[in-house]
Amino acid sequence: MKYLLKSLVLSVFALLMTGAVIAAEKGSRDEAVALVKKAAAYLRENGKEKAFAEFNKPDGPFVDRDLYIFAYSAGGDGTNLAHGANPKLIGKNLLELRDADGKPIVKNFIEVANGKTGNGWVDYKWANPLTKAVEAKTSYVEKVGDVILGSGVYK
Repeated sequence: MKYLLKSLVLSVFALLMTGAVIAAEKGSRDEAVALVKKAAAYLRENGKEKAFAEFNKPDGPFVDRDLYIFAYSAGGDGTNLAHGANPKLIGKNLLELRDADGKPIVKNFIEVANGKTGNGWVDYKWANPLTKAVEAKTSYVEKVGDVILGSGVYK
């Protein structure tokens, strides 16, 4: 009985620690905004070519756990200019990209970034690379010149 109780306690502890590790691997809304602000400053200081190259590096300064920078043309054509998590998307027109519920994602990024404040949050559902499940996600987007920068977090 003592062994069973000890085993049970260790199992529960292991499950709790796994949850804590997964939570620690997730970025927060504040961290997503800070990453976009950092990327915006880098873009302004270094220009598009150098900035996009840095944003696209999976082990670079603009990828942090599940947070990464993505960039689109603010002109509204939906062209992906940079993507820290999926380089296969770079250069593709993603204007018609929709989430699991059919909600337009990139169109909403463009609409929010081109709005009065030039920044804001867009909610949608997307596959979480850590859990492989479709989850609620929100991305902060900000217009910087003719570029839209963004980073998102799973809720």
